[in-house]
Amino acid sequence: MKERTITNRLIAYFCGLFIMTIGIAFSVKSNLGVSPVSSIPYTITCVTGIEMGNATILFHVVLVVIQIALLRSRFRWISLLQIAVGIVFGKFTTLCNFLVGMLPSTDNMVLRLGMLAISIVLVAIGIYFYLPANIMPLAGEGAMQAVSDITHIEFSKVKIGFDVCMVVISLVTCLIALHAFGSVGIGTILSAFLVGFTLGQIKKLFAKKQNVMQEAA
Repeated sequence: MKERTITNRLIAYFCGLFIMTIGIAFSVKSNLGVSPVSSIPYTITCVTGIEMGNATILFHVVLVVIQIALLRSRFRWISLLQIAVGIVFGKFTTLCNFLVGMLPSTDNMVLRLGMLAISIVLVAIGIYFYLPANIMPLAGEGAMQAVSDITHIEFSKVKIGFDVCMVVISLVTCLIALHAFGSVGIGTILSAFLVGFTLGQIKKLFAKKQNVMQEAA
């Protein structure tokens, strides 16, 4: 029974990661700006030409190094598995960008906003499956938790600060190197506000369905 539970958690975990990367690919395809946590890898891609999946892996490695620098002796070495998860996440990103990239590009703003909406919903669904599995956090969350532990600031507040920093760094880098907004756009702002809201609605929806099933049983 315990092995089955672990298996189910692993399936939910990796399915969640994969769904998230599909959502990220749709945000890239919309060309309206990616979510804050994806802005740095996409900025690296825009500025250097490094494929986004590889840029994602590099970003995760840097975030783990930051955790080690912040926590020092308090760093748990099992957290190095975040790099392995980052590699999986990066490979998922490469695959999903390739698949979604086969869709025709368009300048139609309605269609682009539709892609952005799909992105927001998919990222929220991915988080819904990924987080409760409680296997290993992505390096971004690990870094935020490390900052929270060191500063004793609430995790939710650290996340807001982290997202803002990612967007500012991405925006400044793109403006200097590309003379354009690059990875930052209206989609970045909408994602920052709507992913959490959408996740809350998904949780309520699934909770209602579970209650109906329990009452029917």
